[in-house]
Amino acid sequence: MPEVARFLVLAGALLVLAGVALWAMPHLPWLGRLPGDIRIERPGFRLYVPVTSCLLVSLALGLLLRLLRR
Repeated sequence: MPEVARFLVLAGALLVLAGVALWAMPHLPWLGRLPGDIRIERPGFRLYVPVTSCLLVSLALGLLLRLLRR
């Protein structure tokens, strides 16, 4: 039973973090428009690959999780 409770707490924490991230996105206009993000727009076609933004978010989350583990 403790495993289920732990899973539910972690799932809830992840949902809260996702909600905060979605809420903060309009306040971070530079995220998604960094150098290295690939954007191709043509009539009838749009391709967007946020390479640099994903690396930056991954680095920030990795550092945050590392700090929380200590």
